[in-house]
Amino acid sequence: MITFFTTPKPFAGHIDVIQRNALRSWQRVHPDAEIILFGDDAGAAEVCRELNIRHVPQVRRNAHGTKYLAGIYDQAQELARHEILCHVNCDILLLEDFREALTRVAGQFKQFLMAGRRWDVDIHEPLNFSRTEWPAQVRDLALRTNRQRPAQWIDYFAFRRGLYRGRIPEFVIGRPGWDNWLLWFAHSSGAALIDASSVVCAVHQNHDYGYHPDGEATGDSPHWKMPRTCCATMVFTAIIATGWYKPSAAPPIRFLRRGSVFSMCRARSASAWVCARKETPRDEDDPRHRLQRPDRLGSRRAL
Repeated sequence: MITFFTTPKPFAGHIDVIQRNALRSWQRVHPDAEIILFGDDAGAAEVCRELNIRHVPQVRRNAHGTKYLAGIYDQAQELARHEILCHVNCDILLLEDFREALTRVAGQFKQFLMAGRRWDVDIHEPLNFSRTEWPAQVRDLALRTNRQRPAQWIDYFAFRRGLYRGRIPEFVIGRPGWDNWLLWFAHSSGAALIDASSVVCAVHQNHDYGYHPDGEATGDSPHWKMPRTCCATMVFTAIIATGWYKPSAAPPIRFLRRGSVFSMCRARSASAWVCARKETPRDEDDPRHRLQRPDRLGSRRAL
């Protein structure tokens, strides 16, 4: 059904615990789920052998050793056994609601990007996956903690093979901008942009940021300051936000289409909500708006 792909941090200490938890949760999304792990980080080869995960140790890095996103996405789309792929951060737990949402989306749209906000929780020990109640316990912990993050915190991206092949700029993992670009590119290419925040309880296991040069970077960090000319797609962080997750009510998935005012209306062919947005007025002479956007035929035109 699906190929998950990810790139980990070194498997050591608490990071080792939560990354193993995440990988094992993905294996339980579907009996035929495939996982591809990219990178030669410490412990990666051993974990892949232990969990029977496909390992691709060689990935392109910049001068500072940071992994490039494009090479990972291109290789994943070439190597995957399944037509549907999902890039997930290696500290995210996925439950059965992810499979249910993805099945609905894939059955309705030929091209799509499904993403959503995460729930932050503290988990310090390995999860007991032999117990059938582990998903309910994780979901209950997330709801009791009650910390669903804002729209800029999106840690999974599900799409059909080919959507991003050969199209991603020179972004690097662990720095800002690339996640918003993925949303923008899918939307600009005519794919359905699906916000599954209200139906998928994607659980982020909290950790420290000792691997990052600025720790848990804030808006004052130079690594997180981006010119608007480089990342005008931050507008999508406002679009992707949706209502609260209510497991008993099972609210509908929302998705975005091009060309209409930002409104809600019932879709004719499925139990989904169309969430469309009209571009706000702007000064065409402002250089911030002279970004380049791919159209459906692959040519380039000014935004």
